[in-house]
Amino acid sequence: EVQLVASGGDSVQAGGSLRLSCAASRFTYAYMGWFRQAPGKEREGVAVISSVRDRIYADFVKGRFTIFRDNAKNTLYLQMNSLQPEDTAMYYCAAGRVMSLRQGDFDNWGQGIQVTVSS
Repeated sequence: EVQLVASGGDSVQAGGSLRLSCAASRFTYAYMGWFRQAPGKEREGVAVISSVRDRIYADFVKGRFTIFRDNAKNTLYLQMNSLQPEDTAMYYCAAGRVMSLRQGDFDNWGQGIQVTVSS
């Protein structure tokens, strides 16, 4: 089992930026991703990256968020720009074996971190 520890959550104003980090005990999974869950909503996929750096993004973050990984540091990142109040959610990093934005395809999860965007 991989241990995932996320960090970087904060409160920002609309239009601001944040970078989330997720330190993994090891990168044994080919696919690493970020998911989020807003109050009263289901958890949704945000972005996923493969070990060879193929990426997929949810439509609602394309052009604003960038997922990347540093394999030497076993760390996953999510650079979030042009944040909007609707991006407010608990964000989770996860490791899985499929290139997918479906949470059911990921079986290792980090703790959630809060991102709050005010208008």
